[in-house]
Amino acid sequence: MNKVGAIVVAAGKGSRMRTAESKQYLELAGKPILVHTLELFERIREVDSVVLVVGEGDVSRCESYKTQYGLDKVTRIVAGGGERQDSVSLGLKALPDGTEWVLVHDGVRPLVSEQQVLACLDKAAVTEAAVLAVPVKDTIKVVNDKGHIVSTPDRKSLWAIQTPQAFRLSLLLQAHQMAGQDGFVGTDDAMLVERTGVTVHVVEGDYYNIKITTPEDLPWAEWIMGSRRGDGSK
Repeated sequence: MNKVGAIVVAAGKGSRMRTAESKQYLELAGKPILVHTLELFERIREVDSVVLVVGEGDVSRCESYKTQYGLDKVTRIVAGGGERQDSVSLGLKALPDGTEWVLVHDGVRPLVSEQQVLACLDKAAVTEAAVLAVPVKDTIKVVNDKGHIVSTPDRKSLWAIQTPQAFRLSLLLQAHQMAGQDGFVGTDDAMLVERTGVTVHVVEGDYYNIKITTPEDLPWAEWIMGSRRGDGSK
């Protein structure tokens, strides 16, 4: 596979964490959550470069992380936009020349395994577009604004989408351009690619690849990290 770039999106404030500090900068096992995420891509040989997208006021802080933690693959740190989609678009423009494949990943998903990242990338190399996901465990209900259940979709067809999501760079650029022209705002990059008519393929991940969003996620993330190191209960 030719040059692979990763865009790590960490521009959100994370109000659901209910902390003064943005969630990506909270400590997990002695380091900011975001640093754990960046170190993951630093270790993956197949990833050539990383563009980090953060809030405008956090660029200098993240520049210091690059030096402090030896994050040599981080080639650019750029300020994000108003929506996640805008932040990814800015990240795409900051990728080094010659990049042909791109991984888009949430800065607050530090627990994805290297094997899962590579499996997603390998699938994209064959299909042009792939995402990590897991089957939904719970019964899902569609509920209206009055709190009434409207329908119950078949759980067998429902998957919870994760990141990274992997694409041929030219395809994702096209998808973002089309969305911008149409004034369309999607919830993830796969949704934008779907609108181009290209099939996005699912690679099964695992339930440990959590997005750290609420206070309850932090002790769970600590347990996962400890378990993977072998110093916690399995």
